[in-house]
Amino acid sequence: MIRHVVFFKIKNENIDKQDLKNLILSLEGKIDCIKYYQVGTNFSKEERAYDLVLISDFQTKEDLSLYATHPEHLKVISKVKSKGITTKVVDFEY
Repeated sequence: MIRHVVFFKIKNENIDKQDLKNLILSLEGKIDCIKYYQVGTNFSKEERAYDLVLISDFQTKEDLSLYATHPEHLKVISKVKSKGITTKVVDFEY
């Protein structure tokens, strides 16, 4: 299995965490190769903390590649980038 973890940091205070969470969750059920999909909102007040996390699982690296280039995923990426949101990613096998 492949785990894909993305951290989101909101720079603009006018962007609502719940709106961002809903945007990310809008992919759920739209891309068949996703085996697990969860989005969490951070409650930590630490300076180094990110605002949201996406955890998703895929059967293979090829499935992760399909997800990465899927048109619905690319739409969400475009919206996230247009809002100036910083992301960090970790992909690993387990």
